[in-house]
Amino acid sequence: MQPGVSKPSQKDRVLVGLRRTGAIVLTLGLTVAAASMFGSVAVADGFDWVDVLRVSLVAFCALWLSWGACIGILGLIFSNDKVPVREGRPGGRTAIVIPVYNEAADAVFARLDAMYRALDELGVISTFDFHVLSDSTRKEAVAAERALHLRAVEVLGAGGRLFYRHRSPNTGRKAGNIADFIRTSGGAYEYMLVLDADSLMSADTIVEMVRRMEAAPALGLLQTVPCIIGRKTLFGRMIQFSANFYSPVFSRGVAALQGWQGPFWGHNALIRTRAFAATCGLPALAGKPPFGGEILSHDTVEAAMLARGGWQVRLDADLEGSYEEAPANLIEYAKRDRRWCQGNLQHARVVFAPGLPFWSRINILQGIMAYLASPVWLMFLLASVAAPLFAPAPVYFISGSPFPRFPHPETEKGLALLFGVVGLLILPKALLLLRAVLTRGAEAYGGPARAAVSALYELLLASLMAPVHMMFQSRSVFQVLSGADFGWPSSDREDGSLDLATSARASWWMVLFGTATLAFAYYFAPGLMAWLLPVTLPLVFAPLVIFWTASPAAGARARQRGHFVTPQEWRDVPVITAAARARDVYRRSDAQTDEVREVA
Repeated sequence: MQPGVSKPSQKDRVLVGLRRTGAIVLTLGLTVAAASMFGSVAVADGFDWVDVLRVSLVAFCALWLSWGACIGILGLIFSNDKVPVREGRPGGRTAIVIPVYNEAADAVFARLDAMYRALDELGVISTFDFHVLSDSTRKEAVAAERALHLRAVEVLGAGGRLFYRHRSPNTGRKAGNIADFIRTSGGAYEYMLVLDADSLMSADTIVEMVRRMEAAPALGLLQTVPCIIGRKTLFGRMIQFSANFYSPVFSRGVAALQGWQGPFWGHNALIRTRAFAATCGLPALAGKPPFGGEILSHDTVEAAMLARGGWQVRLDADLEGSYEEAPANLIEYAKRDRRWCQGNLQHARVVFAPGLPFWSRINILQGIMAYLASPVWLMFLLASVAAPLFAPAPVYFISGSPFPRFPHPETEKGLALLFGVVGLLILPKALLLLRAVLTRGAEAYGGPARAAVSALYELLLASLMAPVHMMFQSRSVFQVLSGADFGWPSSDREDGSLDLATSARASWWMVLFGTATLAFAYYFAPGLMAWLLPVTLPLVFAPLVIFWTASPAAGARARQRGHFVTPQEWRDVPVITAAARARDVYRRSDAQTDEVREVA
């Protein structure tokens, strides 16, 4: 136990323990019910080994769906826990660290500019320093960062408060970047606010986080719930709405369940520097990648190590004013997901590390299951299509009986299972929408009618894209397990748009898979055709789905109709407006630097 670190109160332990027990019991109950119902349906035409496989796969999927539904329901039932706050001016010095890696420098410094000015206007800038920590490998990116750093120091009058450091080689990636900062500069700061290159936070939120940490000496890490902003494509606007509308409630469920052993998502979080330095040194795993070498998804492991060291890790879902950007299309989303997939599956080497608290191990397992769910669904699909080939011939006459016995159809149980699965997917979102309407929370989204239409549109679009996402994620898992990487087509346009050729290069194999599955079912399992269409048709038309959802024009039309409009778009948010305005300034400065470089 670290000096000054205290255990949670007995009341808190009992309360969180009851929540965890309830969630586990409900999840297991729903899983057993789903597996039992499907087992009855699967063996209606006779029992064989494929049925054992299918029931096992259904049980895994039901476990994952039930767990997610329980978290959403917890978020609806429980309000945000009251937390201590120290009033007045923050006392401890805080470093706001922004790791960058070949990012658009003008956007990074524009966001920094907006946060710096907002803290200055509150009169608290003297307790904050900004550090841009570059791991960039492209010469032009490093040159832009250096030039805009000097420009920002000049524009903001931030000498002695705004620092830039470029690191080469960039050993350890982002985790190594932060570790290097702690070794060289961490001793000067009580806290560090870790951001991503696309992060943005309001000054009020930053100050409130410091006050909360100062009021809780045992708190090692305070995580916020970032809202997505700035997306223009239809895909981007959909996940932007979803993150704003649903994430705070689901995050409240996570907080209610995890208590003082909460998550760390790697950014938009305040960290007690000495706690992190004392507990979060990451070792390299024995062996070669993908399961050996540097720990990639380091944030989850760091949260577990803080908890192991006796520090509390807390998610405060009530903290607003925390923002980030997100991938603008399905290809960019899948690229990012591929990186996270390898890191999360690598945690199979970490989950049994000595000394980790039980719930920290559960957090790690959740991350692993999040990526195994897609290939498990895919295997269930394939097993169900192939099942009729292995089904035994029906036996109509049982020995000793002169009367025939016909197989009993399990239609009712099959329908009950279907509606149960749909309910697990939809019920938490439907209840959240109802709650927003009843509590006037929908007003921030344009009123109950617009919020309801946006929620329905999001559900339909998410259902359309789910099979495509399943295939991308299943491929990522296969790549990690086999040590292969099939590469990705380039799609780094700033507006997130894609041409049809790029969409086709990324998904041609889905078209083949969807077409082959339909053809196989047509000849060998025609009774499954109607059930397969919601999965296979999006795959057959995957290039069009990716292309259409990556369209800024489609996103603009949705906004004009009032679909997917978020609170940050209905009202002015000063820090977002200031960052957008500052980007024009830094973009011009960057362009002038390029002109000077070309002349030289």
